[in-house]
Amino acid sequence: MAACSTASVEPQTGGSASAQVTGTVTYRERIALPPTAVVKIELVDVSRADAPAVVLGEQLIETAGKQVPFSFAITYDPAAIDERMSYAVQARIEVGDRLLLISDQRYAVITRDAPRHADLVLKAVNR
Repeated sequence: MAACSTASVEPQTGGSASAQVTGTVTYRERIALPPTAVVKIELVDVSRADAPAVVLGEQLIETAGKQVPFSFAITYDPAAIDERMSYAVQARIEVGDRLLLISDQRYAVITRDAPRHADLVLKAVNR
């Protein structure tokens, strides 16, 4: 597997242009990530508080011993964006099935005057 792989979840729209949300993922805790850690960043529709977020795109980064910050670029279909809705990026770092760090605040992107770039600061999960 590549050190950095991208998997996008995109609706089929018949060849419309693509766009990207970019950013970085970091954390403040003084810990080193194990070489098997994986960073997962998702672009999600967070418009409905009473429903799970809908994933519009994601990127997986196998850290392979590298440490923060990690840069990301998530490709999405602009035709899937509704200017009336709210979108955000969220991230997590896992080792196997164990969650180490997660974003604990909303990083708004794309609509409602939000940028297409976000610098995420993750928090350690209490074990």
